[in-house]
Amino acid sequence: MEVVAPEAIDAQSPETRCRAMILVSDGIEDEALQSLMLKLPWQPMLLLGQSNANPSNLLGKIEEPLSYSQLTELLHFCQVFGQVKRPQVPTSANQTKLFRSLVGRSDGIANVRHLINQVSGSDATVLVLGPSGTGKEVVARNIHYLSERRDGPFIPVNCGAIPPELLESELFGHEKGSFTGAISARKGRFELAEGGTLFLDEIGDMPLQMQVKLLRVLQERVFERVGGNKAITADVRVVAATHRDLETMIEGGEFREDLFYRLNVFPIEMPPLCERRDDIPLLLQELVSRVFNEGKGRVRFTQRAIDSLKEHAWSGNVRELSNLVERLTILYPGGLVDVNDLPVKYRHIDVPEYSVEVSEEQLERDALASIFNDEEPVDLPETRFPSELPPEGVNLKDLLAELEIDMIRQALDQQDNVVARAAEMLGIRRTTLVEKMRKYGMSKD
Repeated sequence: MEVVAPEAIDAQSPETRCRAMILVSDGIEDEALQSLMLKLPWQPMLLLGQSNANPSNLLGKIEEPLSYSQLTELLHFCQVFGQVKRPQVPTSANQTKLFRSLVGRSDGIANVRHLINQVSGSDATVLVLGPSGTGKEVVARNIHYLSERRDGPFIPVNCGAIPPELLESELFGHEKGSFTGAISARKGRFELAEGGTLFLDEIGDMPLQMQVKLLRVLQERVFERVGGNKAITADVRVVAATHRDLETMIEGGEFREDLFYRLNVFPIEMPPLCERRDDIPLLLQELVSRVFNEGKGRVRFTQRAIDSLKEHAWSGNVRELSNLVERLTILYPGGLVDVNDLPVKYRHIDVPEYSVEVSEEQLERDALASIFNDEEPVDLPETRFPSELPPEGVNLKDLLAELEIDMIRQALDQQDNVVARAAEMLGIRRTTLVEKMRKYGMSKD
């Protein structure tokens, strides 16, 4: 550990970044603290003391008295922040946008970033493929931000969300009086995207008659408004995306083969989240930061909660993960989310409710010590389970506890008091059974 005076902060650089920098607020005004933190945006920081300073790289405040668990969680948070904010070659501000939008170190996402860098220098048409929720629009935006068209507009269109009868007018615009309700001339998305990028999302949902007109624009780079006869030049870079299998649609006559080859000049395939589970910790950090920057608060995750999320199937991909982070931020503002705080379908690790996060060895050592000590075991009442709910009702919590105790006793008796085999018989982990035995003051005898 190194103690650094405030005046030495200017000498720090990304190369000398440490795991966490702890600032002591005593005698330092809020503005001065804020200024110090902003000088090192790549450096994760923790605050000891009270202050209203709140830059994005201030990841938490150390509460007194100090505790091991608190420091461990804060340092883990700092580690993940440092991985996300790892300095890149500062070629332009757009490189930063690319890195922050496509977080991860898996081979799949690294290949996507490589392909984006390869194609962004050209005007080639790009087709982004992948399941819903993987971030296809993020890819399109980053292609735009890294291209020579970055100063032009980025215009997204969801082809599946616009009624077929309105899609032509939406894309190409219309002249006044061209159809009922056209009380004035209107530019379409191709004109609005002049000099920039047009993103055609869900291109697989485009009707066949519109596919013909889009093909003409891609081939000839001209179009006419609905009801007009003036040819308008389309100085637009087209990026299309779909979650559907276009080649199968071609075989079924649902998609034009010639349009497919026009769009598929440079394909980029986004991997589903289930194929990049090791990216989840970095994605969580990025999503938590985004929610926090939107003023919605901040939430933190224990390591075992992260491990549980890595076991989930993620049919909704990154969009599902993003929605989960926002939901948990609302439920536990400023809190620490453990496995039992996650919605049930995301709990893939067996953790006793209300238990603290300690090692399995410590749990078993403490529990066995209490089992084999010389103290008299706690007398537990004989268990009686009514076949019907009595008129006066029951204490369900106590009844369930009695049922659990009875099942544990039977399992231990049948397995000659071998905890591991009893746990297997009950369908729970050995450490979970040991914790329950300690909770109920049970001994093996």
